[in-house]
Amino acid sequence: MSFTLHGLGVSGGIAIGRAFLMSHATLEVAHLTINPRQVDKELARFEEAVAAVQDELIAIREENTEHLPSELLAFIDLHATFLNDPEFTEAPKALIREKHCNAEWALVQQMEILVKQFEQFEDPYLRERKADVVQVVERVVKELLGHPGRAMLKRVKAAASGENLIVVAHDLAPTEVIAFKDRRFAAFATDVGGATSHTAILSRSMAIPAVVGVKNARAIIRDGESLIVDGICGVLIVDPDERILDEYRIRKEQLELERSKLKRLKSAPSETRDGVAVRLMANIELPDDAKMAIESGAEGVGLFRTEFLFLGRGNVPTEDEQFEAYRRVIRLMEKRPITIRTFDLGGDKTIDTQRTKTNPALGRRAIRLSLANPPMFLGQLRAILRASHYGKIRLLIPMLSHAHQIDAMLAMVAQAKESLKDEKISFDEHMEVGGMIEVPGAALAIQMFLKRLDFLSIGTNDLIQYTLAIDRTDEQVANLYDPLHPAVVMLVAHAITSAEKAGIPIAVCGEMAGAPKFTRLLIGMGLRTFSMHPSQILEVKSRVVQADAAELAPLVRRILRLDETGKIKEAVDKLNAPVPGG
Repeated sequence: MSFTLHGLGVSGGIAIGRAFLMSHATLEVAHLTINPRQVDKELARFEEAVAAVQDELIAIREENTEHLPSELLAFIDLHATFLNDPEFTEAPKALIREKHCNAEWALVQQMEILVKQFEQFEDPYLRERKADVVQVVERVVKELLGHPGRAMLKRVKAAASGENLIVVAHDLAPTEVIAFKDRRFAAFATDVGGATSHTAILSRSMAIPAVVGVKNARAIIRDGESLIVDGICGVLIVDPDERILDEYRIRKEQLELERSKLKRLKSAPSETRDGVAVRLMANIELPDDAKMAIESGAEGVGLFRTEFLFLGRGNVPTEDEQFEAYRRVIRLMEKRPITIRTFDLGGDKTIDTQRTKTNPALGRRAIRLSLANPPMFLGQLRAILRASHYGKIRLLIPMLSHAHQIDAMLAMVAQAKESLKDEKISFDEHMEVGGMIEVPGAALAIQMFLKRLDFLSIGTNDLIQYTLAIDRTDEQVANLYDPLHPAVVMLVAHAITSAEKAGIPIAVCGEMAGAPKFTRLLIGMGLRTFSMHPSQILEVKSRVVQADAAELAPLVRRILRLDETGKIKEAVDKLNAPVPGG
């Protein structure tokens, strides 16, 4: 009997094939008490398991450096880093000594502590990294129990190569995806995950349709069952009938034809039909993401999220480590402009000795945390300034909300410059400094930003959740997260219009920028710089080249007068309706 499951579409496309079920390690391990005389033996067993997983990750990395997406290799490196972190390896050993317990149980107890720490991060990308902790623990537990991950790889390689297989799993670890390089799967579907989960990031980089957050899919679907994955609508159809199959085959062919046409746009100018230039920039999270940005035709990096430097570490990355990461992006982007955002972190014990408040979103994070830790902030500013000597760098500060924060930040930038001058280290004296508009108070009181900063960037993800008091990762209220709420539309339009009047450049770097359904709306508001995931650039460009900015402006002004979400959505749908002969 055919039925449909719903989740979050994180990588567009349609796949038709058969289910390939993947199991995952259970972490409900037994708590065993061992004889005190066996403690040393248990410690050695734990160390051997960790070493075996380390060796396996190193081997995977070395064997696949030339053939895998940079995103995947970065996650492999992250998992290896966890295995070298004292918090990951030494804490379980201390528990084994203290409690005389088995290694599996000790490791899972420490995993739960680390997961809680990651859950304190407000940033969705960082919060999703708790999955990395769990997946590394799963690998070590499998090794301890005598069921290493190599068994799964054998099953993947044994899969029939001539058939479209759709991976259905509770979750996917980067090391599991390694097995797919020789056996390209048609799509991914997982029980858990969000827009920044492994499956989402990796499927986008591999251009494979994916739906995540499909609860209980792994338990409900049978191995070999017929499936349709619609990564655009976030739908998983199980055992579809012939009528549905025919419909999706036609949609799949149309989609593939449209994608082949999009590739022709890569070298085309990004401008509207009436000649208005619209810059399309890339958001990146790792230095090697710059390769994908170039391949997609990005005009530069509109947002380099530097938080990745903290992942899997028990300390702050050094100034030199940061400098080398920034300089690598400059080399890869080949003289294109790069906007580097300073650490957008929440309170974490590695850099903040006080416990994080219950609601980290409203606590000491981003610029608040940076100003509270001058040595850390000064080190990052110096690294960014040093990198500015090698390319066009702009500095972006997250979560500004007060004039005194801007003034304190600019004073720190001046201090960083003076220290570099004293050391006779070259940098761009005129490096531009900008701020994120992601707090409603910042959007409403935008004049204080316009007077002090060189450019602005609207972070629509946070602006929406702060405006509507909605955590979009909380499934109980996620349906209320709405980019077209009248208050959100008003704040975005107010920020764009205010910046335009003041002659200050402004961009949108949140998810609204990469969603084609909002492209015409934002152009009509006056936006001329978009920054998004590289995979979204060509589709947004296709909307740009079909738009007429002069025609859109009065239509959008009418939309801004509407005061109900439903009416705004109807108006935006009309705005996006195909133009006869267009």
